[in-house]
Amino acid sequence: MNWKELLTTQRTGQSVDKISHARTEFQRDYDRIIFSAPFRRMQNKTQVFPLPGSIFVHNRLTHSLEVSSVGRSLGDIIAHNIEDSGETDGCEFIGEIGAIVASACLAHDMGNPPFGHSGESAIQHYFISGNGREMVGNLTDMELGDLTNFDGNANTFRIMSHTFAGRRDGGYALTFPTVASIAKYPRPSVGHKKFGYFQQDKASFEYIMERLGVNKLSDGCYCRYPLVFLVEAADDICYEIMDVEDAYRLGILSYDETRDLLMAFFDKDEERHTHENLENVCKKVTDKHEQVAYMRSIVIGKLVKICTETFWNHREEILNGTYNTSLIKDMPAVELAAMERIKKLSVSQIYGHQSVVEIELSGFTILGTLLDTFVNAINEPSKYYSKLLQPFIPEQFVVSSNASDYDRLLSAVDIVSGMTDIYALDLFKKIKGIGLG
Repeated sequence: MNWKELLTTQRTGQSVDKISHARTEFQRDYDRIIFSAPFRRMQNKTQVFPLPGSIFVHNRLTHSLEVSSVGRSLGDIIAHNIEDSGETDGCEFIGEIGAIVASACLAHDMGNPPFGHSGESAIQHYFISGNGREMVGNLTDMELGDLTNFDGNANTFRIMSHTFAGRRDGGYALTFPTVASIAKYPRPSVGHKKFGYFQQDKASFEYIMERLGVNKLSDGCYCRYPLVFLVEAADDICYEIMDVEDAYRLGILSYDETRDLLMAFFDKDEERHTHENLENVCKKVTDKHEQVAYMRSIVIGKLVKICTETFWNHREEILNGTYNTSLIKDMPAVELAAMERIKKLSVSQIYGHQSVVEIELSGFTILGTLLDTFVNAINEPSKYYSKLLQPFIPEQFVVSSNASDYDRLLSAVDIVSGMTDIYALDLFKKIKGIGLG
């Protein structure tokens, strides 16, 4: 793979853009995403913890903004390294790598359903063991896999590229590099726990990958687009570290536990100055919340440095498509051990916390009911109850009378996965007749 092909300005649904703009093509991507409805709806989608009461924790929107900030730093550093080394492959857009990664980071969670990762599980189980299992008899293995393995990553690609987004020229007409940078799993659903696109979007996915010159491994399977590694690293950094800070603010972790987790990224002997600097900061700033925020910031700064160094050291493998791990997993021993410690504690104390489990329980019931409702409304539109539901089906998700079973089921998933937590809960109550009067 080479940068000249990888950084094309071609957009989905367009061959070339002839219009001259003051903003670069990739800056325009950022603006299109940030003004889009799916991006705006993320402000009311759960990240991990329930949406805030008196204490504000991260939702999908604030998480995505932070990931975008870290991603821009990662991309800018790599762009600087490429330009300094002269390894540009004659590409004039190397300096835009930071903007591309920032845009992809901004969009990377737009396909996630309401109620956090439990929303993905709720959709999967509806078609595995819920009422949806009775409706999938005519689907191919690939189509069935799209539903029983429903993945927010594939749904993000769908939102960013599919024509149902309200434009005839292909989604939001984003550049190929921005769209490809969110494809963490460039493969179909069958045989893989995580995947990158639905069968309905296969032709679009393959076209984008081929135009970018991304190496093809087998039918429907490709190497990762190089900038995916930076988007993934930005997400991993923010996800793990910010969850620790949220858990501290909610009282799930003590100050001492939080401090130990964050300072474990710094070797006490080799990085004594960092520990001494923290002590000096704590003498001046006595607010423990601010101390935790400072520790979190220096950890993120260090991880950005490590991830860019790792990417640069493995750039030949990344461009050849032979680098098969994440930048985070390829960290030095001290930092890797600190990250693994956070992951282990997160499973036991954060993701298993009662408030998080309650969201999962609610998500299963609410999304299962909503899927049932809209699948029946789409399959039997002439029924009286189905007609009552028509105002709740966005025009972009209406299917034709001769649509296949797969298209109908996927349309219902489109409707439900695009909802916010509050809208899904409110509609669930209306359907169940809860709280009337």
